[in-house]
Amino acid sequence: MEFVSKPLIRIVFIFLIMPFFLKAQGDVNNGSTTAESAIKYPQYQLKGLLQARYLESFGDNVDVLGIHHATGEVTQSSFDIKRMRVGLNTKLSEATEVVILVNLADFKSDTKGKVLENAYGKYTFNKYIALTGGQFRPAFGIEELVPVDIIKSFDFSNQYYEFGKNGWTSFQIGASATGSFDVGKIPVSYAVSVLNGNGKNAEMDKDNGKQYSTRWVFGLSKEYKINLGLNGGFGKVFKKDVFALGADITSDFRLTDKFSFDLQIEYKQGTNHNLYFSLPADQRVGEVSNYQMRGVYFLPNLRYVVNYKKLTALELSCRYETFDPSYKVNSNVRQTYTPMVSLEFGNAYTGRIEMGFEIDRFKRNVPDSSSYNDELFLIQLQLRL
Repeated sequence: MEFVSKPLIRIVFIFLIMPFFLKAQGDVNNGSTTAESAIKYPQYQLKGLLQARYLESFGDNVDVLGIHHATGEVTQSSFDIKRMRVGLNTKLSEATEVVILVNLADFKSDTKGKVLENAYGKYTFNKYIALTGGQFRPAFGIEELVPVDIIKSFDFSNQYYEFGKNGWTSFQIGASATGSFDVGKIPVSYAVSVLNGNGKNAEMDKDNGKQYSTRWVFGLSKEYKINLGLNGGFGKVFKKDVFALGADITSDFRLTDKFSFDLQIEYKQGTNHNLYFSLPADQRVGEVSNYQMRGVYFLPNLRYVVNYKKLTALELSCRYETFDPSYKVNSNVRQTYTPMVSLEFGNAYTGRIEMGFEIDRFKRNVPDSSSYNDELFLIQLQLRL
């Protein structure tokens, strides 16, 4: 059965994208190349991001990284550079682009498996299909499609990073087909990905198993920008079956000319095989299917356009998240509250000053670990180009 399933999966994947490929080829062949010939290639676009922070922990013997120390010797205030990204987008032709992104802030610690983030090539046939290969962020939820510098909170959610450790989100190596089309009056976008599933900058796949995932987004309301996203994935890790699924909804309501309110809600569940294989064999409880993670977060954001001198807008947000890395075995639910106020300078978050808290509450505190109640105060300066 295992021998048959692998070729079958590849065949199904090919048949899924073949109609879009044929449609794209027809459009390319029928299109005019006059406009493209007038544009000079390659074209280069340099991008950058700086996120500098001041952190202060108010937790009992908890440092600024969220780790508890029973000895009491704790660093509870510190300046930090969270990200110093430099990226280059190169368009080789109207349809072909190469993207490189590095995070120089990773040099402050062990750089193994870090620094290089995006490194991929993308060929766009038309709106129906584009093929991507290399190291990139596969679409598997709201956060995977939004850069960290324009999210409505200090950082991504806990579930985003945990699902990244399990090969579904964050930077992964593999290939993906993406595109969009309309079903009646409903716009639909899709992504189908096949990944190594062992994170970024890995020399090779850790096993012969691959992880297959897909995301579908349906535009339910153009006026209020209401979108419904559905995610699903399956694969094998060290010959063990793994899965992930999720659903999310986003909306953006314009209350007045200056006030707007947007909301994100996302739920995810899946196998925490990273946790399972990190445990000594004699400490595992049953099979990998017993180790499942799940979480949900709500992120409301109120925006007021100021346009007074250099201040563009004021934003208020408060993300609430509940996440359990293993709700069937040794459950320890983590609840995180992230209230934040943000001052925007320039357009599209060119400059941003953020202030607020990350408040963690665990069902059970674990001494000398990151699973410990904490209140972290943050002031963050963000500059992007």
